[in-house]
Amino acid sequence: MVSLSVRNDRALTEMLYGAEKAVGRGIEFMSNAKKRMDIYFDTRGASIVVEIDAYRKGYEGIRKRGGRIRAITDITKENIRYCKRLAGMVDELRHLSDIKGGIAVTEGEYMATTVLAKAKPLTEVIYSNVPEMVRQGQYIFDAFWEKAIPASERIREIEEGIKPEFIETIKDPVRIQALAYDILKGARKEVLIMFSTANAFQRQERAGALKLLTKEIEKVGITAKILTPFSDEVRSFVERLARQPQCAGRIVVQHVHPASQTTTSLLVVDSTYSLAVEVKDDTKETSIEAMGLATFSNSKATVQTYVSIFNTLWKQAQLYEQLEVHDRMQKEFIDIAAHELRSPMQPIIGMSEILLHRITDEQNRELVNIIIRNAERLRQLSENILDVTRIESRSLQMHKESFDVNQVIGKAVEDARSLIVHRDRLRISFAPKGCVSVNADRARIAQVIYNLLDNAIKFTKEGTILPSAEVIDGFAIVSIRDSGRGIDPEIFPTLFSKFASKSEKGTGLGLFIAKSVVQSHGGKIWARNNENGKGATFAFSLPVA
Repeated sequence: MVSLSVRNDRALTEMLYGAEKAVGRGIEFMSNAKKRMDIYFDTRGASIVVEIDAYRKGYEGIRKRGGRIRAITDITKENIRYCKRLAGMVDELRHLSDIKGGIAVTEGEYMATTVLAKAKPLTEVIYSNVPEMVRQGQYIFDAFWEKAIPASERIREIEEGIKPEFIETIKDPVRIQALAYDILKGARKEVLIMFSTANAFQRQERAGALKLLTKEIEKVGITAKILTPFSDEVRSFVERLARQPQCAGRIVVQHVHPASQTTTSLLVVDSTYSLAVEVKDDTKETSIEAMGLATFSNSKATVQTYVSIFNTLWKQAQLYEQLEVHDRMQKEFIDIAAHELRSPMQPIIGMSEILLHRITDEQNRELVNIIIRNAERLRQLSENILDVTRIESRSLQMHKESFDVNQVIGKAVEDARSLIVHRDRLRISFAPKGCVSVNADRARIAQVIYNLLDNAIKFTKEGTILPSAEVIDGFAIVSIRDSGRGIDPEIFPTLFSKFASKSEKGTGLGLFIAKSVVQSHGGKIWARNNENGKGATFAFSLPVA
């Protein structure tokens, strides 16, 4: 046999052919190892080390000199007896599936082979003491070492018939799709499927995955649960299912609320296998184009985690569904109640005003005024409730026109002053400066301004309330500044939400309605406590006409 070598001063790289030269170089390689030897080899390597006397003695020599040996091999049913003996010859043995050939590295030398035969000496080896080759070999070994598992675990799996656990990352979308089909076909009890989007559902339906699922349900009698955002196509699928008696009760589709949507689709089969697939581009027509990375596993901890997540989202989806039904019933009730409340208010107010004009006695007039004021409050409450209903159903209509917002403020101030007639220590001061023209729904903007004035009156015992309007950067800014107790920090985060109120008299609907009206005009509304620590300022913006 011929040996090929390349020398550079003391650096040497050579390829040796023939058992005599290969074994000789191996013995020399092991005798040169002082501190350590790291080695990996395929399923036949353990038998060579154990059965060939020269290699066995080389291992013993390294350990007698205080050197440490780490070894990696592919432990199988066929070589387990050799691996058990090898475990006693090295400091640590690990298992890694499907490795090929072999590499050995010491502190200064490198050897490799691709030709191993059971219990026979090596016949071809590559040797090098070039530092770059040694470092490369060490890097390869360390990468394998990190992935390998202790030999004792693999030996126990083989002896007790335990299936090895794995978590595999897959990049090839064609393989991902084929794998999904394969594990679906192997289902025997239950299939859990979660789609990230309605498009993901539709892509899999076009690809035939859902047809395959229904066939497995008919053939094997498995059950299936599907979590998915709904679309017309999803509803159509559910309707078709309802017409298939063989699937009745065996496949259930549950709508996922948008708040619970993820960017990953999930398949769990028999609580044994999980396949989680990222959505790379949801706009694509086919699953192959839309898929990103996938993780496939039979790890009990991983699979059970996915099952737990699925069951949590399933229960959450059911709760959302119940809440939506309850919310819909509640809104319908409130809408009817508000209409019923408003109907008798107009005749009560109208008749009371007629009665007021006919009474001359001041004491009785005051009693009628009390009736009118409280009826007005009830009428306003019913109007607010109806407005909230319109806002939430997106049916609040706006009739826009151009007008001077200062005129609307002036009218609102006149109406608001009637609320403070008997409050000598509180006044409203309004001094308009020019024309501030906007294009908006006059009645709705008047409602917003009046609500803000009413709010300021409720929280201001004494001092001055100052409404104003000006144009800044193309927007009309309307503000109401008061000298009251200011905004409670506790309520600040929810100030413009429904039912957010610190007033014993208020319902907390006025600011919510004001915000919705302003936003529907393309404006913004905000509030802050005044710099001097006394009172607050509410303001909103509207695009100028």
